[in-house]
Amino acid sequence: MATKPYNGQEAEVIATFHDGYSYSKNKMDASLRELVPLDRKPTKPVKEPTNAKREDVDVIVNEFEISRLQAEKLLTEHGGDLTKALRALVNS
Repeated sequence: MATKPYNGQEAEVIATFHDGYSYSKNKMDASLRELVPLDRKPTKPVKEPTNAKREDVDVIVNEFEISRLQAEKLLTEHGGDLTKALRALVNS
């Protein structure tokens, strides 16, 4: 099956099926560009500022064997107070 020019370029066929249909790389690329703009820059996740001390986070991580992120979140929720955070963990 001969391919038709697409936007002035010969289409590269990347898949041909038994029923006669085929997909060309140029058409798929053009369709994808319409859906997903390629000029946007990937965004980095913004880390929330924490008022948790490193030592306090280490205590929670080592004693309760939870992730550092969970420990920081817990301390942030309790205003950086280690005592309140520990009580919340014990009571939960």
